[in-house]
This record gives sequence, structure tokens and C-alpha cells, in this order.
Amino acid sequence: MRIGLTVTSFSWPGGPEAIGPTLGRVARDADEAGLASLWVMDHFWQIPMNGAEDEPMLEGYSALAFAAAHTRRLRLGTLVTGVIYRHPGVLLKTVTTLDVLSGGRAWLGIGAGWYDAEAAGLGIPFPPVAERFERLEETLRIVRHAWTGDTRPFEGRHYSLQRPLVSPAPLSGPRPPILVGGSGERKTLRLVAKYADACNLFDTPEVPHKLTVLREHCEREGRPYDEIEKTVVARLPLTGPGGSVDQCADRCEELAAHGIEHIILSIPDVHDPRSMDRLAELVARAGKLIPAGRSLA
Repeated sequence: MRIGLTVTSFSWPGGPEAIGPTLGRVARDADEAGLASLWVMDHFWQIPMNGAEDEPMLEGYSALAFAAAHTRRLRLGTLVTGVIYRHPGVLLKTVTTLDVLSGGRAWLGIGAGWYDAEAAGLGIPFPPVAERFERLEETLRIVRHAWTGDTRPFEGRHYSLQRPLVSPAPLSGPRPPILVGGSGERKTLRLVAKYADACNLFDTPEVPHKLTVLREHCEREGRPYDEIEKTVVARLPLTGPGGSVDQCADRCEELAAHGIEHIILSIPDVHDPRSMDRLAELVARAGKLIPAGRSLA
């Protein structure tokens, strides 16, 4: 069981001038604590479940590049890039750049997008959901095509790339891993089975059912289910009222029993150094858990 961390809020003590130093310290501490990954949201406004829309929010890939310079081992990605935010050719270059500058530590986390108010506020086109999923599938095809070094034209319904050249190539081998976020059973989990290296689900009682659906999609696609890393994003308190390492470890054990391999934690007081101390303890305990169907071999 691997433990990751997602930073979902930058409303920290000290105001905007403290965001950079605090994020740098959080990233360094996460790296030293043995966490497997560090993630940020790919949003331009704060999302409603986390706070007011005008609270501080950083652009995701700039924040990850900053974190890369403060770390040595952590994998880095977004949970998740909305496909409408960036043309696939630009997204290819952005993620490849992060991968090269971080020494091969980038993930591509991607989904269909959902925050229509943010898109309208910033003038970003926000097509209907069916088209967003069409664009998501085309983008997945494009990145897999281009990251093989194939520069032949790509012609799709929504995107046309005459020469998808990526230079320098990613350092990750054979390419940066692809995570598709979301739990939709008809479309999202089918795209995971067909194109992705990892899924990302919310920590709900439906996790076992969603994994069953994913397994069924893998069978239809002729894809080994065990090739896909099963990740969950979970909001678990480590400090404050009701927060404890024991509570988090118990939930990790439950999720491991369902086959989850990578838990990405959202903790409300990530800027508090005590949280990182407890995360280090949780990492040590979670490392002893083996998801169902896996072995130490």
C-alpha cells in the first residue's frame, strides 16, 4: 500500500507571500516522509467542496514544477486535469516538460472536467458532457500515440495534429503513467480499462462495486486487470478532533482488502508540521499492507 498526498487548499497562515515557502516545505517534508506521490488539483478557482471560489488557488502544473525543484523522489501529478483546459498538443508538452525537469517523476492525471462555473468565469469553452468524454478519449489516444515517438498526423473528430513531435522525450519509461480520474461506470471506467495505467476513485462504500465494474471492462477490452493501479483519494484527518494515525491506518487496511494499492490523502491541515510527522508514521504502517490479489513477490 502506497500513500500519496494531495494539496487542495492554499489558504495558509501568512497570506499569498507565504504560499511559496509553505508549499516548498510541504513538498520537502512529504518527500522525506517517504510518501509515494504529491498531487494538486488542476483548477483555477477553489472548488465548492473545499471553500469559497475566491480563495487562493495555484495553476496546477506551475505548482508541480515548483514542487519538483524541492523534491527528489516523489511522483507528481494533477487530480485531475480537465480535458477542456488545454489543447492535447500543449498538454503533451506540459507534462513532458514536468517529467524531464523532475527526472522522470510525472504522472498525467486527466478527466472529463466538471466545473462549469469556473469555465464560464474564465471564458473556457465547456461543451456538453458527451463531447467532453469524446475529447477525453481523443486526448488519451493522442498522448499514447505521441509518447511512442510516432510523429505521424493524428486526425480525430475534435483534434487534428499534423506532427505531434515531442522533444525532448519523457524520461519516464516507456512514458509518463496515465491516471484517469472518476468513477462513472459506462464511460470513465471503460476509458481506464482501454487507455490508462491507473484509476482514481473517491473513498466511498461503492469502491468494491466500482472495482468490479472496472474488472468487467478490462475483460471486454482484453486487458489484464492487474495492470491497472487502483488508487483512491480520501479525506482523512491526522490531527485535530477525531484525527489519528490509528483511524487512518484502519481505513487503509479496509481499502487494501478491497484491492486498493495507492491512497492519496487530502488532509485539512497539511501545512501543520505535525501532520507530516503523522504521515510518516502512516507510511510505515501502510507499507506492510498488501492489497487483495497481490503478493510481496
